[in-house]
Amino acid sequence: MAESYDVIVLGLGAMGSAAAHSLVRRGLRVLGIEQFDIAHDRGSSHGRSRVIRKAYFEDSRYVPMLHRVYDLWRELEQGTNVELMRLNGCLNIGPADHACILGARSSAEQHGLAHEVLDAAEIHRRWPGLRPGDDDIGIYETEAGFLIPERAVRLQVDLARAGGAVIHTGEVVRAWSATSSGVRVETDGECYVGGHLVITAGAWLATVAAELDLPLRVERQVQTWFEPKVEGVFRAERMPAFIHFLGEPAYYGIPMREAEGIKVARHHGGRITSADAIDRQLTAEDEADVRTYLARHLPDADGPLLDAKVCMYTNTPDDHFIIDRHPQFPNVLIAGGFSGHGFKFSPLVGEILADLAIRSATDEAIELFSLRRFMA
Repeated sequence: MAESYDVIVLGLGAMGSAAAHSLVRRGLRVLGIEQFDIAHDRGSSHGRSRVIRKAYFEDSRYVPMLHRVYDLWRELEQGTNVELMRLNGCLNIGPADHACILGARSSAEQHGLAHEVLDAAEIHRRWPGLRPGDDDIGIYETEAGFLIPERAVRLQVDLARAGGAVIHTGEVVRAWSATSSGVRVETDGECYVGGHLVITAGAWLATVAAELDLPLRVERQVQTWFEPKVEGVFRAERMPAFIHFLGEPAYYGIPMREAEGIKVARHHGGRITSADAIDRQLTAEDEADVRTYLARHLPDADGPLLDAKVCMYTNTPDDHFIIDRHPQFPNVLIAGGFSGHGFKFSPLVGEILADLAIRSATDEAIELFSLRRFMA
């Protein structure tokens, strides 16, 4: 007889680990399956730090969700005495008429978020390591900063396991099927059955749910860390996270948390690839691209390259998430297409998936994330 569970979670990155944790907290029997190790560096949930912010230039409709997201991160911290979120501020920099600067300012004003509008001279005065363009302005948000992603994923899997979840790593799902009475998942040599299936497969989503023909594009992204020439100004106690919009390209930076250098990377603009075919090696072009930005806007950070990691953005055509029920199988839930800005939402996505599995509804406004927008 195949082992049976209330819910099977396929993929234990940011979203899957949060879903497993939320489901176990509701008293369900959960199986989590991950093809790699927990908190691995092969997908989209690694990188030592990830920006978290509320002045959301992508769409102001995310802001009410973010209030709950912040509460959930703090609950995780307080329940475990583990630091996951550090609010040292976030600065959006760019021309005043740039769509993302306008969007960040609009979200802050619409939702009454604490923020300041700074000119280029004031930005450089406060944070000497930053050299914005002469015509740039900054939207500085105090209730923002960064998350520690590997620690967050590992913690939520540990909590799920402590609550009774069965966690299988190094196990690749080969096939799944669903009927009105349950789901079946097959891996190499193993078979599992359950009441519901949650698919949080990240960049592998289009393959795992191939029957949906989802319009997802997997984008290769390179994260780089540099040893500053002048270390003090780039420490987290003295500098916020930032996103700098330069017309089409954008770059972001996260200050030094420990002796790991300052993280600076391009946001979007990477090569389109696939989860299995991606080039995971740093190229000379990758480093040169970031060096060009550093030389102009963070010259004191332009020291030796300390490390580089390749990750993936799984983008939808409109850059909004997918969180929905499978159109053919009501007991199969899909969460993916987080488009390079989803990690911060993971504990809330976990709650939403648990809601949908248990009571077929959620109090969160998730119409924006419907699969129907891609269905013919």
